[in-house]
Amino acid sequence: MSFPLTVLVDGALTGALYAPIALAFVVYRASGMINFALGEWTMLAASLVATGLWALGLSLPVSLAAAGLGMVIFGLAFNRVVLKPLIGRPVVAMIMVTLGQGALMRGAAALAFRDVPGRIPLPIPPEPLAVHGVLVATDKLVAATVAALAVALTTWFFQRRRAGLALRAIADDQQIALSMGIDVHRHFALAWGVVGVLSVVAGTLWTFVAGGGFGVALLGLKIFPIVIIGGLDSIPGTIVGAVLVGVLESVAAAYLAPSVGGGVSTVASYLVLIAVLFVRPYGLFGRPHAARV
Repeated sequence: MSFPLTVLVDGALTGALYAPIALAFVVYRASGMINFALGEWTMLAASLVATGLWALGLSLPVSLAAAGLGMVIFGLAFNRVVLKPLIGRPVVAMIMVTLGQGALMRGAAALAFRDVPGRIPLPIPPEPLAVHGVLVATDKLVAATVAALAVALTTWFFQRRRAGLALRAIADDQQIALSMGIDVHRHFALAWGVVGVLSVVAGTLWTFVAGGGFGVALLGLKIFPIVIIGGLDSIPGTIVGAVLVGVLESVAAAYLAPSVGGGVSTVASYLVLIAVLFVRPYGLFGRPHAARV
């Protein structure tokens, strides 16, 4: 029984690493826009942390703080310079902007960070833990704990803070939020700042455990199925979807990959995605869109 439990635990911990990246879709709750450059945002955040460590000689906490500040400024500038002029335009225009931004960031990062090592060392012992015969990867366990803390803080922000409640009101109906005196533009900027901070957390943890692999491929193959399965407008759904996809990938890689092929772990999440869309098109925890007619 130890091997099946090891597979399940490893998958759940991997899913916990996906959760902060998927939570960066939180901007959807405020603007209704999906950021298809999310993988590149995560890449940029991790590169800023690595630059602070290797190029500037900063300590890890200072590098994380500096990268967080840099990503918040980047998010505010993106909202101000790029997205604000597009308000009122078709949603497809904003989607194409994020796709173009991702391509630009990939090219620019290859030049700007070419001499910076991509590795981010964390003070975590590499030896796995053995708990009643179940092997638990120490790095994934610590990273999953940090990811869970980030998820808890984000949930608390949306449930308990006035700014989070305002963002939820904007997600429900922007016109009513405006009539109630909520500054929509300021809260849009706040949402993109939150995305920047989550990108730093996710990028650092992902680089430490997986070593890289950012970009639109990460978003399309890993994260997008998570948020669709859980529900685009649901934070708890995002968490459940992340753990579910992580477990599916781990089980498929352990039991199906030897006979079917290595790509089956990616296909498994899409099979579940299709099944969920047939039963609940808005996701497991998502809400159907209701409109007065």
